[in-house]
Amino acid sequence: MHKAERELLLVAGEKTLKRYRIALGGHPQGHKTQEGDRRTPEGVYRIAGRNPRSAYHLSLRISYPNEDDRIQAASRGVSPGGDIMIHGLPNGFGWIGRLHRWADWTAGCIAVTDSEIEEIWRSVPDGRRSRLNRALLGKCHDARWRAEPPSVRYTHLRFPVSGRPDNSTAGGL
Repeated sequence: MHKAERELLLVAGEKTLKRYRIALGGHPQGHKTQEGDRRTPEGVYRIAGRNPRSAYHLSLRISYPNEDDRIQAASRGVSPGGDIMIHGLPNGFGWIGRLHRWADWTAGCIAVTDSEIEEIWRSVPDGRRSRLNRALLGKCHDARWRAEPPSVRYTHLRFPVSGRPDNSTAGGL
């Protein structure tokens, strides 16, 4: 995922199969550190489950928080939060479509259109590893990340897929 570009990629091996424009949490810069910070996590996570009865059309649960996230939050005496999803639009508001991307509006989730989450839902099996990495947003103030090459700071949300997505239901970019 490129947070700065608001882009989610579906990949198979090193080949990009599909690109999606996304909306993120209301405060997207930086890694999610605690419940309520409205940030989207950065790190290696898995698709941990599906909710076909989601309040947001369909949703895929991301395995945030991982052990490191829990340890970091406990050291600060806060809850790391949870319930981070890749999801569609709120039920009854699918007609908004691409317009939802004009602002980062989620509580830390990754939002796509309803037709896009249907496509992702069919393409990505549970348990697949995904990488949500830090994207360079303006100036990077953390020396640990400034030292990393740009390829580390600009990586994708990578979901290995079982086959080529069915483009007939894609909402487009």
